[in-house]
Amino acid sequence: MSICDDTLLCNFPKCRAKLSGFAWVTACSHVFCDQHGSEKFGRSPVICPACSSALSGKLDIVRMELSPSEEYKAMVLTGLRPDIVLDISSRALAFWSYQVHQERIYQEYSLSRAESQLKQMEKMLTQQNQSRELELTALKGEIASLKKMMDEYKRNYSEVSEKLMQRNRQYQKLQGLYDSLRMRSMVVGVGERHTEQQMGRQDYNADNNAGVARHATPQRSPPFLSLGPEGDSRFLSALEADGGKTFFQFSSPGRDKCRPFIRKH
Repeated sequence: MSICDDTLLCNFPKCRAKLSGFAWVTACSHVFCDQHGSEKFGRSPVICPACSSALSGKLDIVRMELSPSEEYKAMVLTGLRPDIVLDISSRALAFWSYQVHQERIYQEYSLSRAESQLKQMEKMLTQQNQSRELELTALKGEIASLKKMMDEYKRNYSEVSEKLMQRNRQYQKLQGLYDSLRMRSMVVGVGERHTEQQMGRQDYNADNNAGVARHATPQRSPPFLSLGPEGDSRFLSALEADGGKTFFQFSSPGRDKCRPFIRKH
């Protein structure tokens, strides 16, 4: 803010807003906006928020209109001696010069603070760049090693793929040979089964023919034993040995038993 600038700034540290309308002016040459002046100066004891000075006098704090009317301007210094007018004007100009000086100090402080922060940021940026360069160098080395590994893997892959193609060709040959052998074995098995069926049919026909021949051949009746004196004795002795009775040893049935059964109606 220059001395020719007609805009004041609020001296409250967290405000720094341009003043317009009404403002609070203190005897310690500080000015505050209407909002913060009303908040801070409505309490007791009254202390300046900018310099912490005690404001106990009646006119130590004045609420003023920053853009007074023409009537106010015409009457505020009317009737005062020129030395009083000059004294008032010099004090007002001193207030403005103090505000300009204060603003310049604040701007220098802000500039020095910004420069220190800039230096710290540059230092941090330099350190980060160095660390990034080291990381980039390490990553480049890893990329080179990974490329070598990838080339080796490609060679191994090509070798393995070639071997796999050879194995596939061998497998196809073996599969064709297996299919041909299986078809041959199936043909041989079918022929053997056909031969066995034919032989079985021949054996069956031969058995049938033999059976027919046996049935057609008349069987001879067993020869009767010649009964003589010795034959009768042999026959009877055989019956006695078996516990049987001779024909003459059976008693004839009784006469009652021989009666016919008559159903009575």
